[in-house]
Amino acid sequence: MMKYAFLSSLALLAVVLISLPSFDFQAPKISDIQDFRLKNVDGRMVSMKDFPDAKGFIIIFTCNHCPFANLYPPRLNALNEKYKPLGYPLIAISSTDTILYEEDTYPKMVEKATDEAFNFPYLFDETQSVAQNFKAQKTPHAYVLQKVKGGWDIRYNGAIDDNGGEPEAVTQAFVANAVDALLAGKSVAVHETKSIGCQIYFRKK
Repeated sequence: MMKYAFLSSLALLAVVLISLPSFDFQAPKISDIQDFRLKNVDGRMVSMKDFPDAKGFIIIFTCNHCPFANLYPPRLNALNEKYKPLGYPLIAISSTDTILYEEDTYPKMVEKATDEAFNFPYLFDETQSVAQNFKAQKTPHAYVLQKVKGGWDIRYNGAIDDNGGEPEAVTQAFVANAVDALLAGKSVAVHETKSIGCQIYFRKK
């Protein structure tokens, strides 16, 4: 009983934290979002320019080693399957320090993408420059971008949804809700939440 109460409290705390804005986060300005060219797990170099018909993107900073991030691959596949044909393809990026985490090296990324049948690009941000440009903080950290004149605007950033451990119990699908709103020509109701997961540690130069 005590164990159940503890787990219930922990789940409730995670929901509360996700729902809070990340006050220390300052989203990059439109002009600050730079295109990238990173190596995909299939060996190709991939950039946003490779999707000329895209209305926007779902960008997910994730990794191999983080237990919380590892709850999401099936949901990432589902997001890409649904929204790529509608003009919002999903791109996942691994930017963690591979000196600290051998599991996040490129060969291990290739293995994971194959084992879990990723249907989206999984890119290796070896220098961590893309994560720094986006100001990504955790894995997973989600962004919904919309194409605007002069670049890309961040319409949402934060958690993918409000329940990592129980997909069937999700009540707020933040990323999906944001894309649905944009496709309908509406404003995004929740434009920022707190990303929950493993900290991205940036190597000191």
